[in-house]
Amino acid sequence: MGLKNEAQSGYGTKKFYQEYVSGMSRERFSKELTADTERLKLVYKEAVEDIERQQGQQLPGHIKMLRLFSDLAQRLNPTRRLIFGLGSISFVAYYLLNFLDIIQYFLIGDLLLPFSFLSMFMLLLIELLEKSDVQKEIDLAREIQLSLLPGTSLSKDNLEVYSFAHTAKEVGGDYLDVIETEKGTYVVVADVSGKGLSAALYMVRLQALVNLIIEKEHPSPKELFLQLNNYIKSNSKDKTFVTGCAAFFPNDEDHFEYIRAGHNIPIYYNKERDTTFKLKANGFALGMASTKLLDKNLEVKKFQFKPGDSVLFYTDGLNESRNERGEEYGEDRIESLMEIYGSLHAKTIIGKVQSSLEAFIGTVSPLDDVTFTCVHRPEK
Repeated sequence: MGLKNEAQSGYGTKKFYQEYVSGMSRERFSKELTADTERLKLVYKEAVEDIERQQGQQLPGHIKMLRLFSDLAQRLNPTRRLIFGLGSISFVAYYLLNFLDIIQYFLIGDLLLPFSFLSMFMLLLIELLEKSDVQKEIDLAREIQLSLLPGTSLSKDNLEVYSFAHTAKEVGGDYLDVIETEKGTYVVVADVSGKGLSAALYMVRLQALVNLIIEKEHPSPKELFLQLNNYIKSNSKDKTFVTGCAAFFPNDEDHFEYIRAGHNIPIYYNKERDTTFKLKANGFALGMASTKLLDKNLEVKKFQFKPGDSVLFYTDGLNESRNERGEEYGEDRIESLMEIYGSLHAKTIIGKVQSSLEAFIGTVSPLDDVTFTCVHRPEK
């Protein structure tokens, strides 16, 4: 085995080159170019295409350019916008004066191009520094969010819970909680609409409320979701909705109570019959309807849960994960895995699902948060 020399070496051209090209790979180039292209398309859509759609006609080419330039400039603060404008004008003026062959008549004509380059270069450096500071804040937010997730495992005499969570971005909107009380164990899996920081912040608020309600009231899963819906609907400007499942596993009982609010259907493995079932139950996503209407449509179900039985809860990031050919992982694969491994320990089941997913997607990174948790009743 080769040993890496970790002694400090001198800094030279080779060291500079190695640092500069670190992380550069064909796969990363492809991924980041695709992301940047989509971002530019979105900017063009907001600045030009939406206006054309509203007016019902095509804009002239120069108007498109001006609108695109203005939209980009508005994303900068006033000082940077001024530097950006002066640099752009200097660049255009230099080549226009050269084209007309009159640049020699202007005292600062030869300074226009250097000024344009330096202003844009300084603007780029400032933006990079700011982006670096923002990234540090996002990394801190990620650490905080991960610290709020429950432990990957919970083991009791008659219950095992094991979980997996992966965020598609630095922070995510999937919510997973395993809350142990004197009367039993709550398992809550939810998916906040949207991605990124806004969904993550909403998830944190949701988690705090869930823990508060359970600690104070020990509600049934339905009562818990009705109170959450009240909270979401209390803000008329809030257009967020949340899909979710909640189950309560009472201590020393051979059943669990379960509800589903527009979420992916969990997979239940029955040891006695050696087969799987989908735990179907009616219910709207939270935030989609009034609490009164949700109360009428949120179906409560009870299922037997005997030694050897297992339940897998998951978010749509699992079944909708795609491989390099664009194929979805799909619910059938999840159900097949539960048919084969459903009688095993929760940690083993989660490991099998994780390995299967990683083998399926290969080098492709999931576009959505991936969260799944398994609850298993061990055999004595």
